Formats: sequence, structure tokens, C-alpha cells
Amino acid sequence: MRQPDSRGSLDPSHWANLRAQGHRMLDDMFDHLEGLRSRPLWQAPPGATRRRFRADLPWAPCDLSDVHDQFMADIAPFASGNLHPGFMGWVQGGGAPVGMLADMLAAGLNANLGGRDHMPIEVERKITAWMAELFGFPADASGVFLTGTSLANLCAVMIARDRALGAQVRQTGVGDTGIVAYASRAVHGCVVRAMDMTGLGSGRLRLIETDADHRISLPALERAIAADRAIGLTPFLVVGTAGSVDVGAIDDLDGLADIAAREAMTFHVDGALGALGVLSPRVAPRLSGIRRADSLALDFHKLGQVPYDAGFLLVRDAAAHKRTFSHGDAPYLRHAERGLAGGEFWPCDYGPDLSRGFRALKVWFTLKTYGLERLGAVIDGACDLARGLAERVAAEPELELMAPVALNIVCFGYRGGDNAAIAADLQEAGRVAPSTTTIAGVTAIRAAIVNHRTQVCDIDALVDGVLARGRARAAAS
Repeated sequence: MRQPDSRGSLDPSHWANLRAQGHRMLDDMFDHLEGLRSRPLWQAPPGATRRRFRADLPWAPCDLSDVHDQFMADIAPFASGNLHPGFMGWVQGGGAPVGMLADMLAAGLNANLGGRDHMPIEVERKITAWMAELFGFPADASGVFLTGTSLANLCAVMIARDRALGAQVRQTGVGDTGIVAYASRAVHGCVVRAMDMTGLGSGRLRLIETDADHRISLPALERAIAADRAIGLTPFLVVGTAGSVDVGAIDDLDGLADIAAREAMTFHVDGALGALGVLSPRVAPRLSGIRRADSLALDFHKLGQVPYDAGFLLVRDAAAHKRTFSHGDAPYLRHAERGLAGGEFWPCDYGPDLSRGFRALKVWFTLKTYGLERLGAVIDGACDLARGLAERVAAEPELELMAPVALNIVCFGYRGGDNAAIAADLQEAGRVAPSTTTIAGVTAIRAAIVNHRTQVCDIDALVDGVLARGRARAAAS
């Protein structure tokens, strides 16, 4: 019998050498995580480092150890910093070592989760079943992993569009339909983009004023709906926010559900930031309205502490979900009753991706290894740190709290100071990294406490840093 010819294979000639190099690479990442506090949170890549990445195409091979050395020297030290306990800028999770290891296993399997009959699909189905139970959706609800809530919100708008206009809209296009959607002025910009990308147009999204707590105003929403109906338009969707990205506000979800039911609209919840707050006994009561939503978008890579990326969409009506995305007439995607092309659930029928990675594995590992109670305690801890930061701000005459603290985000400022410049100063110093937002037309320093590694000492470093930089800038002006 002819022996296999391995000349075209990319597997190593000596597995022992690759094994040793792999162990070194894994140890380096463990060292990287263990030593986060001993290094700057962020530092700008030097010009020489950037220039090394402008090299020509690598036609010739290079030893794996040399490539790894360049990664350790030129990439790892100059990442965005969201692993670091002092990172409090944009709403980004810090990930956890268990998820990193699960990602390694997933890459080793190299499974394509578009469909077919294999166990990685069952893992994704199990996560969907768990989320349906956690959020009070029916047991037959559908779910699908996506890159993040931006894409999940887009998919939710598409499902709501098809529900309003009928499945034929996939062939005929939206045209001048006269349907309108509603959301808070504080809704994430990806919802505005979703209206654009679905062809409905961002002008058909009514951005409703907010109340003193930055939640959507229900009376203003009802007035907007009545005004649109009076001119012959048809309300079809209302989007509730479970943790606004600017201040962490949670809309009155039960109130929105009531309006949606009365007006025969789809009720979708953007829970990118706060939906997993259901794991916290203190936060969960404010999220009870999620159980009444038609769909929910969330990110495991934020408060769930799963490494990027791990977005998720949960849909009450699985049949409607499938009608929006299924392309069952493609012969190369034909389901079979037996063999590898079997399996009753093909995720490609529930979202835009045919080629899909095994995102579900790192979520499964994270939930199984840490348990929901411990993850809930991490969320409680983040909210406690936010309240502690707000109290520290209130105790400092030079500082002012610029928005109510609803969850784990604190917006504050240095009185009379350039808050944008102060935030940039702190980022460049490399100890803590807040970001900025705009509150009532004024720039605020924004601390989003999402990372499970953040402690009281990091909160103190933030406040002390704002005070020091604010005073220095005031003295120099």
C-alpha cells in the first residue's frame, strides 16, 4: 500500500518540537496575565515597532519561535489594555484564563458551526437553552452566537422588519413601507446603523427623550407613537436598553413591554452591557421585563468575562427567526436525514454567517467552571466599586458627579477642567484608563467598571489621578 505523502501538509515533521514551543507560548500568556499590574496598562507603540509591521509579504518561511518572539516584543506590550485592572474606559470585559484555554481548544478542533451533525453544535444549543431559562423565555426559543451585540441588534431589527412586512420583503425589498421604530436617545449607535443597514433608513427610528435617570420617557414614547399613527405611519418596533453605554441606565422594560403589546409592536432589548445583571440578586429585579421581550441581544464578553468575541441573540419565536435567515434552497446546504449532513439545528439558518467559529465553547467553559453564582458576585462587585467611586467623587469638592449611577458606570468631572485632556493624560500615564462621554452637552470622564480584576486600589488611583492632573492643568493655565 502506498504510504501517505506529507509534502503538502502544514503539520510539523517533529511534533515534540512544536509541543515544546506550544508550552512556551502558553506559559508566556500565563505570565502575561499574572503580571498585568507590573506593566503599563497602555503605551503607544514606538515608531520602530510600527515600521517592523510594514515589511514585505512573507513569501519565505520563518521559524515559529521567531514569530512568537516578535509577538512578545512588538504586539503583547502594546495591546489596548482592557485586561488590566485599571482599564475603566470603553465597556470592554477583561476576559478570564479559562476562556483563553477554551479558545485554544476550539481552535484545535477547528469546527465550523454553520451546521451539520456534530457535538459543537450541541454546545451552542445548550447555551441557548440555558439563556432561555435564565431570561424567562420559552424552552423552544432560538439563539445564535454572533460577533457582538451590534450584529445581534441588526439581526433583531431584521426579524422585526419581516414580522411587520412579511417574509416576501426578503425578495421585494423594503421600499417605502411607512413603518417606524422607537428607542431612547441613549440607545447605542449600532441600533441606528441597523435601521440603515436593513434598508429601512435611520430616519425611521424615533429617538425618544429620556428622563432624569437617563431612561426612555414612556409618556414621550406614547406621544410619538400617536403622532406617527395620526399621519398614517405604522409603529413596528420598540428597543429597550438594559444598561445604556453612556451611563448604564436601565429602561423601564415592563413599561415598554406594556406599550409594545398594546401597539402590536415587536419588543427588543439591547442588553449588551447589563442583561447579565440577572445573575446579581440586587440588579435582577430591574431587568424583570426582559422575560416579556420578543428578542434579546447580549454580550458574554462584557460582564460575562468571556474573551472576545462572544455576542448572542435570543429570540422568542424560533420560526420567525428562521424565516428571516434560512436559505433552504441552496443545494450545497441541503439537510439530510442521516450522515454528517444531518442534525436538526443548523445555526446558518438563524444568522448571517455560514462559516462560524466555536464561540460557544469558551462560554460553556466559563459558565461551567466559575458557576453563575460566582459570576453574579463579580457583577455585584463591579456595582459596589461604582457606588464607591461615586461616593469618593461626592466627597471631593473639586469633582462633580455628572449622572446618576444605575449600574457599573460612573460619569464625573473635574470642576472647570478639561476632562477630555485629563482622561488622555491618565491613559498615557498607563496606570488607569477612563474614557469620556457627553452629558447634557458637557464632556464627562467616564469610568466603566467591567473587569473582574478591578479593585478599590484602582478606583483610588483613578480619583487621585484625576485630582492630580486637574490641579496640574489648573496651575499651568
